[in-house]
Amino acid sequence: MYKRIALIGLVVLAFASGLLAQERSTIVIQPFTTTSDAAWPYDMKLMQNQTLAEMKAKLGKQFEIVAEMPPAAHGKVYTLMGEVTGWRPGNAAKRAIVGMGSGREAADIHYWVTDETGEKKFEHKDTIRAEFYSGSVQGSVGQLAHPFADKLSKRISDAKLK
Repeated sequence: MYKRIALIGLVVLAFASGLLAQERSTIVIQPFTTTSDAAWPYDMKLMQNQTLAEMKAKLGKQFEIVAEMPPAAHGKVYTLMGEVTGWRPGNAAKRAIVGMGSGREAADIHYWVTDETGEKKFEHKDTIRAEFYSGSVQGSVGQLAHPFADKLSKRISDAKLK
């Protein structure tokens, strides 16, 4: 008798946890655009892929992070969009001589999150800078890929989207 009740309890628990997992909200990451006066030298599709990977690592327990709208999403669906409004390449000589974090590559970004109706749920402007000790360029995304995704993940986490 107790075994049967325990078995039924486990089945109900597994079913309920499956339903809860399906209700996890989804964030669709769109490639950012650039304003006409921003000279952005990097491939935005590669930046989107890097951001997707970083955000999955940082927010993957709270959200389903995807690059395209899923055909049958469960729960709320949010879309992250944005634009690069300015870019500064940095100066290696200034970094070497002055130091103290000066001369790093930087970009100004404006981004927002909308729900499935198109209503903005969150909007922010930030400046991102290359990491302090980063000396290598990461292919077609430069030194800003990690700080870019890190900043977005932090802000979205703070926005408390559910």
